[in-house]
Amino acid sequence: MGFMDDAKETAETAGRKIQDAWEDTTDKIGDKVDEAKANADVKKAEAERDSVEKRNEIKEKLRDS
Repeated sequence: MGFMDDAKETAETAGRKIQDAWEDTTDKIGDKVDEAKANADVKKAEAERDSVEKRNEIKEKLRDS
């Protein structure tokens, strides 16, 4: 029975390691997705800021004319 118990324990340990690796991988993927979304939000905000600045410049020029 000792051999079977050792084999079972080894299999359980391997299973836990695989599960931990899978969870780490899914966490990393989730982090990358969150990072990409945040970068997209920043780019959108910057584009909106630039648009507002340009619009304000045009309005200012029209007022001066």
